[in-house]
Amino acid sequence: MATETNNSPSGPADQKKEQKAKQEQPKQEQAPAGGAPKLSNAELKAKKQAEKAARRAQTVAAKAAAAAGAAAAAQAQAGPSGGDSKGSKQGKSKQDGTAASAAAVKGQPAAQRRQSTAARPPPAASVDKDPAISIPECFSHIPVAKRIPLSEADKDVHPAVLAVGQSMGALHLRDNISRLEATLLAFKKVLKSYETPQGHVFSRYFVPHVLNPQIEYLTECRPMCFSMGNAIRLLKSRVTKLDVELPDEEAVKVLSEAVDNFIEEKIAFAEYVIANNAAEMIIDGDVILTYGHARLVRKAILEAWKAGKNFEVAIVDDAPYNSTGQGLATLLKKEGIRVAYHEKFAGLRVNLGRTTKVMIGAEAMFANGSLYGPAGTCDIAMTARDGGVPVIALCETINFDRDRVATESLTYNEIDPERCSADSFRLLFDTTSDKYLTVVVTEYETGSGNSPATAITSILRKQEDPN
Repeated sequence: MATETNNSPSGPADQKKEQKAKQEQPKQEQAPAGGAPKLSNAELKAKKQAEKAARRAQTVAAKAAAAAGAAAAAQAQAGPSGGDSKGSKQGKSKQDGTAASAAAVKGQPAAQRRQSTAARPPPAASVDKDPAISIPECFSHIPVAKRIPLSEADKDVHPAVLAVGQSMGALHLRDNISRLEATLLAFKKVLKSYETPQGHVFSRYFVPHVLNPQIEYLTECRPMCFSMGNAIRLLKSRVTKLDVELPDEEAVKVLSEAVDNFIEEKIAFAEYVIANNAAEMIIDGDVILTYGHARLVRKAILEAWKAGKNFEVAIVDDAPYNSTGQGLATLLKKEGIRVAYHEKFAGLRVNLGRTTKVMIGAEAMFANGSLYGPAGTCDIAMTARDGGVPVIALCETINFDRDRVATESLTYNEIDPERCSADSFRLLFDTTSDKYLTVVVTEYETGSGNSPATAITSILRKQEDPN
């Protein structure tokens, strides 16, 4: 009689052992997950940033591989077709290589074939040129504004912040106060759409998990201007001072009102006071020389003209790099003001002999009194000072920096993304020493709002403690 072979356990004892082993296996698999230490907020944030950097690096590598493949294909297509024997050998070797690779892929498991196919980068017709690649290594610390693709933005970034970042990256928002105001208004929209997750507190959750991703995205598009940094610090300080028991609706209302008050006080009111103080410095018969199109200078000139003062204006540009003064000249001519416009620095020497005052706008002021302004501002101030013409700088205190100092233009600056190559690049700003500035007009300090450039820290102290 034939004997049947059976692979099942021969007795009840073996069945019990097998069942016990199956019950212990899932417990062993779940043990590492349950025993893993809980990450802190800082570790979670660092992990999230590392994953984001890895995804971005993977995207850049895929683009580079696609570009190399496209270039190789184009070179092969445009290559010489002569030499039949050589061409047949090359064609045969390519066919053999293709057949071998196809056979190798066919021999792989289905899951591995799907994974290799998914990892293959898609073909790209063209790759946008990244200006940072052309920057010499010794200037790699100077940032460049760039437009971050929406697909690479963090999922937590609000649509309003995405729009502001795209505008700043494309340099559509150039003025520091325009960037500040657009950022604050976008943050208000973030506040209105925010709801604290269950089990969390607004004052402890909002900044690290909601506000910081917005700030990081804006900084990647373009470095924050000084006023944006100061405003964000004040906003974060206000959030941390909220009562932990305060409901979300009340917290959003308090912060929205704080943003509105900030815009009203630090932007609108400061602009009004500075424009009036500078207008009082203009007298009949003056010839005011300015550079480009500074918002505060425009306001001051218009205020002086409305007050009935008779004066002339000379505007100097640095074409083709800076032609914003042309718009200011057109605006002032419509108001009836006599204007002389020069698109290049050659007009500086022409008008300096009859100029009585030079008025310039400032992007920011450093703690040592140096002025941070559009590239070319330092040339204007130095030439005017050498010619004995007073130089008047207009700047809001929100643009003051009490911590940083600057004596040259390479420590803090930006590279013009529109004029950047492997051979040369242009800086967007320069630094003017305080010795070339006669007075700085602000909304604080003395009754007239005028003070020397070296009085930055005292102005800030008075702003914090009026007594």
